[in-house]
Amino acid sequence: MNDSSCCAEKNAGSMTDEIQEFIQMLRDMAGTVADQLGSVWIYVQLAVLVLAALVALGFSSWLRKRVDLTSRIMGLPAPLRLVLRAVFTNLGLIIFVVLAATARAVMLVYTVPARSYLISVATSLATAWLVIHLIAGLVRNRLAVRIVAIAAWTVAALSILGVLGVTTEALDAVALTIGGLRLSLLLVIKVAVLMLATLWIATTTSNFLDTRIHQLPDLTPSVQVLISKLVRLTLITLAILIVLSSAGIDVSAIAIFSGAVGVGVGFGLQKIVSNFVSGIILLADKSIKPGDVVTVGDSFGWVTSMNTRYISVVQRDGREVLIPNEDLVTQRVVNWSYSKDDIRLELKFGVDIESDPHAVRRVALAAVATVPRVLPAPAPVCHFVEFSGKSLDFLLRFWIKDPVDGTSNVRSDILLAMWDAFKREGIKIPSPIQDLRLREPVRVVNESHRADGLSKS
Repeated sequence: MNDSSCCAEKNAGSMTDEIQEFIQMLRDMAGTVADQLGSVWIYVQLAVLVLAALVALGFSSWLRKRVDLTSRIMGLPAPLRLVLRAVFTNLGLIIFVVLAATARAVMLVYTVPARSYLISVATSLATAWLVIHLIAGLVRNRLAVRIVAIAAWTVAALSILGVLGVTTEALDAVALTIGGLRLSLLLVIKVAVLMLATLWIATTTSNFLDTRIHQLPDLTPSVQVLISKLVRLTLITLAILIVLSSAGIDVSAIAIFSGAVGVGVGFGLQKIVSNFVSGIILLADKSIKPGDVVTVGDSFGWVTSMNTRYISVVQRDGREVLIPNEDLVTQRVVNWSYSKDDIRLELKFGVDIESDPHAVRRVALAAVATVPRVLPAPAPVCHFVEFSGKSLDFLLRFWIKDPVDGTSNVRSDILLAMWDAFKREGIKIPSPIQDLRLREPVRVVNESHRADGLSKS
């Protein structure tokens, strides 16, 4: 117990010393700046930098108005277009760096180096920012570009100013020990930046491989999606492990966090894990694949994409429904194009009770044969199913081979063909008019005559 207290006191004393050293460094820098403000050369350098910035801004704006970059780089290779676009975007910064470096070189000829130190620092910082932006201009993820660019420029600026070592020591001094893991502010920043960079690389590589996998004709769509998801998951896992190892974090030291994740899965994340596992099952057993026509509950449409948590189904009205993978495993799903495209449809109808059922069957089969989407084999059939008090009921069954084009529209075409045929043959549909039979005589009174008699009396 005493050894632990002594170690903690020693670490706290070391942390205090490093923070005090960092504060003293800031004070020395502030004193140096204050001394420089008393010299006329600091204002000369500021004037040179402001003039260089104004000239660079004005010339770059004038050049952008005169030059149509899109038309000039049309037809060039894609990588070269990206480089030229990045250069044209940072044209003002390039001109500023050139002017500032020229002013620095001229002042070194006629004055001592100390009188152009501010221009030297500004030129170095602008050059670092320019290089970072030119490299970042080749990346399309704007958020990742901004974060990485700011982090890289901050490190470059601290290195140029000569305070990088002291700053890192001060950040490393602010630490918290959890079990066998020491979490410092420097470690958190390093892990965050490295994690962002490696995850971006993993995602970009995964997207590239996903495009190549979907171009392989020998693989079915479900196998393509399964391989793509496994590749993405593997790359992201490797990226996380590489970052933790490079940051010096022992993976075994974060076992407490894995236990917390297990508890979270047991209480609050079971649905997410269930959907993820269900998605892997669906991709492995190939029961549903992109392009299938499915019915899940009230949703009917085409499967456009399969993700780790849900599938996307586009309905005939254009609405896109996201169905969790768990529902596809636990509920009843109708796959209209699972093994073949041919499906049988049924259509119930009734005719007037005075109609000849033999003629009705013959006319109905002839009418359904005129619809182009109905298959001739298997041949349509019409069954006389029931006598009722109001109609003769029939069941018409037929086959189509293109359910992806819809089923309601083919039923509508058949009903219209049957209506025309029934009208031509004199077959009537059930009438909504009902007969009323009276068992006893009923006396009918004319209300208008009754009212006239009462008024006369």
